[in-house]
Amino acid sequence: MRRASLAMYANPPPLAEATAALWRFLSAALTRAGLEDVPGTLDAALRYKEAWTDPELLLAQTCGFPYVKQLRGKVRLLATPVYGHPGCDGPFKCSFIVIRENSRARSLEDLRGARAAINEPFSNSGVNLFRAAIAPLARDGRLFSSVIETGGHRNSIAAILAGRADVAAIDCVTYGNVLRFDPQSLAGVRVFAETVKAPGLPLVTRAGAPEEEVSLLRQVLQQAITEPSLAPMRDVLALKDFAVLSDVDYEPLAELERQAQRLRYPVIA
Repeated sequence: MRRASLAMYANPPPLAEATAALWRFLSAALTRAGLEDVPGTLDAALRYKEAWTDPELLLAQTCGFPYVKQLRGKVRLLATPVYGHPGCDGPFKCSFIVIRENSRARSLEDLRGARAAINEPFSNSGVNLFRAAIAPLARDGRLFSSVIETGGHRNSIAAILAGRADVAAIDCVTYGNVLRFDPQSLAGVRVFAETVKAPGLPLVTRAGAPEEEVSLLRQVLQQAITEPSLAPMRDVLALKDFAVLSDVDYEPLAELERQAQRLRYPVIA
């Protein structure tokens, strides 16, 4: 059986329900088109990182930075969702640099000596875009007094509110989702700055997928954008469209890392 996983934007709960509805539509459309062994439900047991290189992968969503660092040649790009949240511009999006609401910081320079939180080291939104924004300020490879890894954007926000960190970079789509469906968890933080915009989280399939299957997947994704009955799903996900981007479109993410390295700031520290 083929495998499908769409776990990147599945929280708070309304997002999980809408994502499941999206997959039910895609699964049925793929089956009607003659594709065999299409799972009827998303694989909740499949960890999202494991899904990316699963030999039976039909569809998954990855992050742009892991794509350019680890997945080139191991997956095929299908499409990049276009979201309607503030901070998004077509398939491109920024990260919001957030701090406590009562912080006296007024510029990025004021973050010197602060405590940073990152979600995970290979995150584009939580690390790569964040690093690009602050690398010019680093001295001897450092800007912060400490850095903690939280495992997720919402955990990074919680760390700021709990006093364990002072600043983090949050994917604007995640921030928009939380603001809509769990706004109380943002009480006490504010958006302090925005990073540059970069290609969003692409949908991918296995590297060996034939052209006919890739074309079919793209077709049914577009059908999900125009199907009237899916309007509630699209509203919950703030999903506006799917754009087909190339490997070249994602290369700037690798260049952001190289720029930080040239500034002798290879990691957030």
